[in-house]
Amino acid sequence: MKYLTAEEVSERYRGSISVGTLRNWRAMRIGPAYVKIGKAVLYPIEELEMWDQKNTVACRTSRRLTMSAVE
Repeated sequence: MKYLTAEEVSERYRGSISVGTLRNWRAMRIGPAYVKIGKAVLYPIEELEMWDQKNTVACRTSRRLTMSAVE
């Protein structure tokens, strides 16, 4: 299993989730699952991918789009 540090997780999400936010989420027990070994906090890539799936927003097709596709 591969792991990312908090800094690498922040980079993965292009800085939209900061290291500080990850720290706060850990304290509140929200956000992606992590593993703590001693002082090291590591995020399993598989857990991040599952977290991405859980947070995926499905959009409906606009009626206007379907109508123009028919015409």
